[in-house]
Amino acid sequence: MQEQHIWIAIPFCSMYICALVGNGTILYIITTDRSLHEPMYLFLCLLSITDLVLCSTTLPKMLAIFWLRSHTISYHGCLTQMFFVHAVFATESAVLLAMAFDRYVAICRPLHYTSILNATMIGKIGLACVIRGLLFVFPFVILIERLPFCGHRVIPHTYCEHMGIAKLACASIHPNTIYGLTVALSITGMDVVLIATSYIIILQAVLRLPSKDAQFRAFSTCGAHICVILVFYTPAFFSFFTHRFGHQILPQVHIVLANLYLLVPPVLNPLVYGINTKQIRLRICEIFMGRK
Repeated sequence: MQEQHIWIAIPFCSMYICALVGNGTILYIITTDRSLHEPMYLFLCLLSITDLVLCSTTLPKMLAIFWLRSHTISYHGCLTQMFFVHAVFATESAVLLAMAFDRYVAICRPLHYTSILNATMIGKIGLACVIRGLLFVFPFVILIERLPFCGHRVIPHTYCEHMGIAKLACASIHPNTIYGLTVALSITGMDVVLIATSYIIILQAVLRLPSKDAQFRAFSTCGAHICVILVFYTPAFFSFFTHRFGHQILPQVHIVLANLYLLVPPVLNPLVYGINTKQIRLRICEIFMGRK
């Protein structure tokens, strides 16, 4: 496929530009409009920041591979990229969980919303999301450092990923596999379970509302977040499990899936919130169409 790299890079570059513009626009709108300095929008800021970092850890190097044929990366540079890819992914998963908690409080505890999710609490939640991601991903570096590499050092991928590096080792990578599965199931998997639980409770609370109009408004406030959750977790888990258990799947499929789960959420998240959130949609119209 190397002769097609120039053309393959065009859609990836276009998606990267869309991610930069979309998330940059969301950040600009929320930070400059004081009426949007509410918990839901502040969490959306955190989501946009993680999206920008997530795609920026891989896309510049990927485009250099495709267009400049820069196929080499230093060992420590590869470890650094691997660390940030996994750490930011874990952080974004935690941010999505925090956003689910925000919707739970807004719908199930509306009278206590501002007292529970004040600025201090939001700051603590954001810091906890980042620290959790760093703590659980740092052992990946230690597990890679303990491995001897005595064979070829060519990663059949466009970026450095934990299991992709580990498979180059000439020693047992069983600890790497076990820890990778443990993190995926106990951290990211637990986030999914907690998010699902919060939405089950939210659904029960919404269905008890007497007014159909109130039910519609409650569902509409959760719709964008549910779309973002599906966009984030579906390709990620599919890529994760096919990489470890889908041995009959073509390598090209693994590569495409792994690239999509890092690119699709940063591209689609601003579109989902821009379309489904009235305040953001109006501000976008004002900026790009000159509407007042």
